[in-house]
Amino acid sequence: MLKPEGFLFPSRLHRSPHVSTRQYARIVEQWVTAAGLDPSAYGTHSMRRTKATLIYKRTKNLRAFQLLLGHSKLECTVRYLGIEVDDALEISEQIEI
Repeated sequence: MLKPEGFLFPSRLHRSPHVSTRQYARIVEQWVTAAGLDPSAYGTHSMRRTKATLIYKRTKNLRAFQLLLGHSKLECTVRYLGIEVDDALEISEQIEI
């Protein structure tokens, strides 16, 4: 069982409790290759973005999308999502938080 102080991907090195971002990228590349997909089309960032984008598309909740990505400014979230500011503000105003 994973404990709160534990890591899903623990490091084999004693000086670090978790794998490096580079090692994580290698793990993802191995998974993608094992699934028979093109590793150049998938990466750690694309997986992060895809999950958040799917949540946004289903809920249209821009604030939830912003929180999931850890963005402090709505403008950053809008740019990341690729929607126009006016559209984003309209969507945001329609959703009560």
